[in-house]
Amino acid sequence: MRAELAASVDEIREAAGLLRQHIDFDRSKARLAELNALAEDPNLWNDPDRAQKLMQERGTLEDGLGALERITRELDDNVELIELGEMEGDSGIVDEAAAALDRLKAEVARRQLEALLSGEADSNDSYLEVHAGAGGTDSQDWALMLLRMYTRWAERRGFKVELIEESAGETAGIKSATILVKGHNAYGWLKTEGGVHRLVRISPFDSNARRQTSFSSVDVYPVIDDRIVVDIKESDLRIDTMRSGGAGGQHVNKTESAVRFTHIPTGIAVVAQGDRSQHKNRATAWEMLRAKLYEMELKKREAQAAADQAAKTDIGWGHQIRSYVLQPYQLVKDLRTGVSSGTPQEVLDGDLDPFMEAALAQRAYGGGPTNVEDVD
Repeated sequence: MRAELAASVDEIREAAGLLRQHIDFDRSKARLAELNALAEDPNLWNDPDRAQKLMQERGTLEDGLGALERITRELDDNVELIELGEMEGDSGIVDEAAAALDRLKAEVARRQLEALLSGEADSNDSYLEVHAGAGGTDSQDWALMLLRMYTRWAERRGFKVELIEESAGETAGIKSATILVKGHNAYGWLKTEGGVHRLVRISPFDSNARRQTSFSSVDVYPVIDDRIVVDIKESDLRIDTMRSGGAGGQHVNKTESAVRFTHIPTGIAVVAQGDRSQHKNRATAWEMLRAKLYEMELKKREAQAAADQAAKTDIGWGHQIRSYVLQPYQLVKDLRTGVSSGTPQEVLDGDLDPFMEAALAQRAYGGGPTNVEDVD
């Protein structure tokens, strides 16, 4: 077999093996058998909501397991065709099988990406918070740039974005902001973006045009529904009301419609001020707090939970996950995966998928650089 074809076969086998490992093939097959048995129960549809969820799970498992078995079978078939074509000197058979290998390679790559978004809350909507850190006015301006970047990324995917809270900076930018990103797999995509983001540029706020390093942090947590139980005791909450910040006319200055919930045992705090109604802001704050507490539990289950939390303890040097350099050269580099881009303006306009895909793959399959040098 020609070297390039043998390399393609090996690549597909390795990718299929990783996919099999990630979806836990044996466990998933046992679960599918269990769901098939449940589907034969005539009482299943007495609870339509439960039945619909089970049938959706069944369909997803059937599709994933069936595709993996088919890919393995077709790979073996095409290897045999290539060997047969080479033995008989039939280049047409070899070319046809080679084209089939290319299609299999593309399908495995797509299936791998879909498998990376199969976590417990990956399909849910997502909250995303941005907080300015070390760097003064430059940091606050950088926080606003990050908020715009994620908004543009969401718009590219057809997601809807709602502003939940925003605290304006003293001179420019923002001190903090929270948005709600609505769309299928919004949390699955955004969950790898949590951490500190570093910007290097010539400061537009420095009359001497010196190079400035600024930091802002991003925190991501999923929207949860009523099926997920998060027990919060009223006695564990401190509730504060305040006047909303930012634009809003006379209403902002006259009413205390903004709400802050602080969960005393964990120190987690959320602020909602996107609505004129304090009642609606209270409801939003309650859902945000539930989501944050749930996200905290999710992270406890992950092997990288300690590292994730350490990355958010200090919004400054030594904790960044990604660096964005605008001057003296142009480069965006992810310090976890090594993925980089020489066109930072495109990244800041929302071109984040390569970074997200690499970080998702690293979480699922491990690997990646262990000592990626930072950029100056």
